Amino acid sequence: MASMFALFAALVLVVNTAATVPYAWAQTPKGTGKVDLNSATEKELEALPGVGPATAKKIIAGRPYTTPQDLSKAGVSAKTIQKVTPLVTVGGTVTPAPAAPSAAPAAPDKPAAKSAPSTKSESMEAKVPPAKGMVWVNTKSGVFHVEGDRWYGKTKEGKFMTEADALKAGYRAAKEGAAKKEGASK
Repeated sequence: MASMFALFAALVLVVNTAATVPYAWAQTPKGTGKVDLNSATEKELEALPGVGPATAKKIIAGRPYTTPQDLSKAGVSAKTIQKVTPLVTVGGTVTPAPAAPSAAPAAPDKPAAKSAPSTKSESMEAKVPPAKGMVWVNTKSGVFHVEGDRWYGKTKEGKFMTEADALKAGYRAAKEGAAKKEGASK
């Protein structure tokens, strides 16, 4: 009877463990147990912690990647990148986790260095638009910014829209972006 109970307990443990392993991790190539950022499907990416449908679409739109930290260019938060780094690979090769958490902030590319005068804008990473030609709408101020504008994708409260939709919703163009546009049309 005791051996029957032990067998039943082992079976329950195996079934419960199998139920908690996400399908994407079990189906990765080469048995690495890691999700390839450059080839994973949306469903496989959604199985990662902190990655929902919207983030999975951002990841797919931002391909290709050379390191997991490149996810920041696609608008993925630093917290999510930290969670998924040990669980992902890039281009079929296993990418080691960063040695220290301080290594991630030291890796931003050159455009982030241009916003160095302000510590507030330095901490905000620019978000990537889902499609070309979209404007960044600051929903708090009611102003939209065009690509190339200092605040494009960088304000705390905002979203991407087409310029026509932004105007239709009652948002106005930023003076900085509007001046550039008027100069280009003359």
